[in-house]
Amino acid sequence: MISRYTVFCQVIKAGSFTQAAEELGYSQSAISQIIKALEQELGTVLIHRKKDGLALTNDGHQYFPYLQGISVAEKNLQEKQQEIKGLKNSTIRIGTFTSVSRTLLPPLIKAFKLEYPAVNFVIRQGEYTSIAEWVRNNEVDLGFVHTAAVSDIELQVLYQDVMAAIFPKEHPLAEQKDVSLSQLTSEPLILLDEGTYSVTLAAFKQQELLPKIEYEVYDDYSIIEMIRQGLGFSIMYQRVLLGMEEELVIRPIRERPERTVALAWRNKETLSYAARTFAEFIVHAIKEETD
Repeated sequence: MISRYTVFCQVIKAGSFTQAAEELGYSQSAISQIIKALEQELGTVLIHRKKDGLALTNDGHQYFPYLQGISVAEKNLQEKQQEIKGLKNSTIRIGTFTSVSRTLLPPLIKAFKLEYPAVNFVIRQGEYTSIAEWVRNNEVDLGFVHTAAVSDIELQVLYQDVMAAIFPKEHPLAEQKDVSLSQLTSEPLILLDEGTYSVTLAAFKQQELLPKIEYEVYDDYSIIEMIRQGLGFSIMYQRVLLGMEEELVIRPIRERPERTVALAWRNKETLSYAARTFAEFIVHAIKEETD
């Protein structure tokens, strides 16, 4: 329903009751009644009706900028309401890798849905380059990526994800407080499959070392079970390993291999309101966590 303030402004803009009625889809008598009600509300005459049109009275001139301001504010409020309503039955598509989907995303989604319970999520798992491609092709709204593995894409850096070495409890290196990559080259490595860009392999290469790869596995928790079975050691992200200190031996690596995790999107200006709101929610939550 159009407010009387907007109707008044439209009458002044149109220059006649007839024209305003046509533009607003009202009858001329309805427009006249609305203006009369506004004048009664303010206790004064706002419009002087003449044979050749209409004109603002002295009081009308003084009230006009305030009534126009109310009309603009109402329009802005309605637009904001439509944005908020846009989260209803909205779907946010996210591309991510395992460590994020199993550790970071669940509590963020839970907290977001407390505020916006009608939002739906589609989580698609992949590796850095495929996720970036999904973002570019608009197959997902948001994508978690490693900055060193992608280019030509809009992103917001979230945090540094440091890796650690993981051994079964009986492993000889379990006695040390930390380990170096050179100590790990002769051990059977269960390599975390990160696609075309492996942080683990890049770290070994930087030290001019060649690891002994016996397995290459995509899923973090499959790797953990293989370590439990004594099939080798691995290098994994510390975020994934939280809470597993009693089951496995987790040791810092002196060279500190790490990735820079970022949130990417195709074009923030064209993101859906729901996706943009969740992106801002993620950035704020990570900032609070890391501060």
